[in-house]
Amino acid sequence: MAGVVAVSCALLSGTAAVATAAEAPNWSGLDARHHAGPIPAPGTLIATVPLDPALSVSGAARAYRILYSTVDQHDSPAVSTAAVFVPHGEAPPGGWPTVAWAHGTVGLGDDCTPSAHPRSQRDDEYLTHWLDEGYAVVGSDYAGLGTPGLMSYLNSVATAHSVVDSVIAMHHMDLPLSPKWAIIGQSQGGAAAVDSARWATEFSRGSGLDYRGVVATGTPANVQKIVEQAGPDMALPPNLGPAANSYTAYILAGVRDARPDLDINSVLTPAGSDAVAKSETLCKSDLDRALAGMTPTGFFRAPLASLPGIDDALDAYMGTPTSGYDRPIFLGVGLLDRDVPPKLSIDFNDQLVANGQDVTLKIYPDEDHSGTVLASMRDSTGFLRSLFDGS
Repeated sequence: MAGVVAVSCALLSGTAAVATAAEAPNWSGLDARHHAGPIPAPGTLIATVPLDPALSVSGAARAYRILYSTVDQHDSPAVSTAAVFVPHGEAPPGGWPTVAWAHGTVGLGDDCTPSAHPRSQRDDEYLTHWLDEGYAVVGSDYAGLGTPGLMSYLNSVATAHSVVDSVIAMHHMDLPLSPKWAIIGQSQGGAAAVDSARWATEFSRGSGLDYRGVVATGTPANVQKIVEQAGPDMALPPNLGPAANSYTAYILAGVRDARPDLDINSVLTPAGSDAVAKSETLCKSDLDRALAGMTPTGFFRAPLASLPGIDDALDAYMGTPTSGYDRPIFLGVGLLDRDVPPKLSIDFNDQLVANGQDVTLKIYPDEDHSGTVLASMRDSTGFLRSLFDGS
C-alpha cells in the first residue's frame, strides 16, 4: 500500500449506511446544527426527544435522540448528538448494562448525521442482537455531525471524547441503567472503538461509570503511517474507484481543520483544494460522484511529508494507541476483508500482545469486511458477557 489512496480504497469503504442528497435528514424535533447555548461540563445531558420510529432499530422498545456536551478536536467545549435504544422487557436488578456503538464513515456534512437516518440492515441486525442480549445502546454521531463545527474524521482523541461523553450523558436520562458499560465498533468505527477504549476510564473518571471492555471488528490501525506517504508521485493501485478520492478528501479536511498550523493547503492543487472543500458538506455517495474525475495524486502539488512536523501531527491526530488499555480488547478479523486488509488488525494485535495488553483475536477465514460484523457475534457475545459478569 502506498499513500493515502491505500486508506481510501482498502481501509474505510462500506462502513455504514450513507446519506445522500435524496435522503433529507430527520432530526426527530431536535435540530442542533446551529446550537448556540452555553455548553456545560463534558457528559452533560442537554436535551432529549423521542427518536422518530422510522429511525429506530428492530430490537428497541424505545428510542431517543439526545444532545450532550463533549470536547472537540481543538480541546474546546462542544456538543454532539446520539441515538439511545432501550431493550424490551423489565430491566434486571441494578439496571441494563450499556454498549456504546461507534459508527463508520458517512461523511462530514450535517446532512450525513447517522441518528437522522435509518440504520442499514446489517447495523439493525447487529444492534438488535445487543438489545436482545439485554444491553441498552447509545450511538454517538460524534461532535460536528449535526452540530456546530466539523466532525474530526479519524481523530483518535476527539472521537473518544464523543463516545465516552455519550455514555455519561445517557446515564443522566430517566432510565434504569447499570454503571457497567462497554464499546462496540466496526471499520472506521472499529478504530473509534479502540481509541475510545484507551481513554474510557480516564475520560469518564468521576462519573460513577464502570468501563468493562471493547469489541472491534474490521479495525484499521496505524493508518497514519500510510497517510504520511501521500503526494503527487504516490504509486496508485490499479482500478481505483471514486471512493479513493472521497476518503482522501475527508482525511485532509479533518487534519486541516484540527491543525491549521500545518498549512495543508500549501501542498494541494487547486483541484485538491476544491475537493477538500466539497468534502466538508457532501455525504459519501454524493462526494464519490462529485470527485469521480479525479485521482488521489491530483490532490497534491507537493508531498504531504514536505510539511514540517507532519509525521508527529498525524501520529497525534489519528494514531492508534498500542498500550495503556485497562480493560480487555476483542478484535474480529475476516480474512476475505478487502476493505480493511486483515494484516492491519493482525499487526495491531501483535503490538498489543508485545505491550502486555489483554487482547483476544478471532479470525474468520470465510468472512469479508461486512460479514465479519455478524459472524463475530458468536464469539464477542460471550466475551462481553464475561466482562459484565466479572467484579
